[in-house]
Amino acid sequence: MDDLSSFCCLNPECPLRGRRDAGNLSVRDRYGKQRHIRLLHCNACKARFSERKGTPLSGSCLPPGVAVSVLEHLVEGNGIRQTERLVGVHRDTIMRLARKAGDHARHAHDELVAFSPRDPGDLVSRVSSTVTDFSCHSWFDLIC
Repeated sequence: MDDLSSFCCLNPECPLRGRRDAGNLSVRDRYGKQRHIRLLHCNACKARFSERKGTPLSGSCLPPGVAVSVLEHLVEGNGIRQTERLVGVHRDTIMRLARKAGDHARHAHDELVAFSPRDPGDLVSRVSSTVTDFSCHSWFDLIC
C-alpha cells in the first residue's frame, strides 16, 4: 500500500482541496520509463493528477536523485556548465530546473510569510529562530 499522507487534492473545485491525509486519494496508475511516478485520483472530485504536480519536478523526465544532485551543485555555487559536466545533464535542463525550483521556493516563501503571525518582538530573534527550526530539514524538502 502506498503512503499518500503527504499529498492533497490540488483541484480548486474539490471540497477536500488542500487537506492532507483526508483519505480521498488513491493511486490510479504509474507512469514513466520505470513506472515510478504515481498518478493520483481524488475520490471526492474525480480529478487525476501526478504526484509531481506543483513541484519543480513536474513535467521533468529526470529521476529525483539526479534533480537533487543538480540543485545541490547549484546551491554550492557551481556554474551551469560545471554542473553540466559533473552531473551529465544538459545545460538547458539545468536552467529549466533551476527556474522552476526558484519559482517554487518564492511561492513557498510568500505562503509561509503570509501565514506567519505578527509579533512586535525583535525581528532578529524571530529570523534566527526560523533558521534554527528549518535547519533540521533538508532544503529539498522545503522546496518540494
